[in-house]
Amino acid sequence: MARYTGPVCRKCRALNEKLMLKGDKCYTPKCPLERKTAQAPRSRFRRRISERGIQLHEKQKVRFSYGLMEKQFRGFFARARKMTGVTGDNFMTLLERRLDNVVYRVGFADSRAQARQIVRHGHIVVNKRKVDIPSYLVEEGDDVQWREASAKTECYKVAIEKAKKANIPAWLSLDQEKMIATVSVLPGRDAIVSNLNSQAIVEYYSR
Repeated sequence: MARYTGPVCRKCRALNEKLMLKGDKCYTPKCPLERKTAQAPRSRFRRRISERGIQLHEKQKVRFSYGLMEKQFRGFFARARKMTGVTGDNFMTLLERRLDNVVYRVGFADSRAQARQIVRHGHIVVNKRKVDIPSYLVEEGDDVQWREASAKTECYKVAIEKAKKANIPAWLSLDQEKMIATVSVLPGRDAIVSNLNSQAIVEYYSR
């Protein structure tokens, strides 16, 4: 599947939102969005955005944040639609359950893009079984950890330090001594990041 390989900071600038696509760089003055806001403000007269445009903006924000192509993104939405409950919440829950997102959330990687690479290179095991599919959906009670052979790499040593500072969501837990992340419960409505509007995505695809 084709994947965007250009400068990811361009996406943040296009949406005028920090999507945290470059890990630690996003917290520093080197962030292009920080430099943009520090420049002289543009004219206050701007074209009004339509309701459809707002919905597209929110869809792209979520899609870029999780690093998915349109076809894969739409596939997750179709799956969420078939589930019982609120479609928007189901959709975000499925995205949060992706293995690359879990690796990112527990601090094993700086960004979801790095987490995706770590998974694809076979460094991660789920319940002691190697899984190299980033879109793999974790279940309640699953244990996610580094493969024993990968624990000797420099990447693993960096991950140990990153994990100590990670802001781990309530639905995940991490044994920092053993570097084992556990899915305590499946993510619910409270797991949805506040600046991501899942309802706008439902409205966008409902037309």
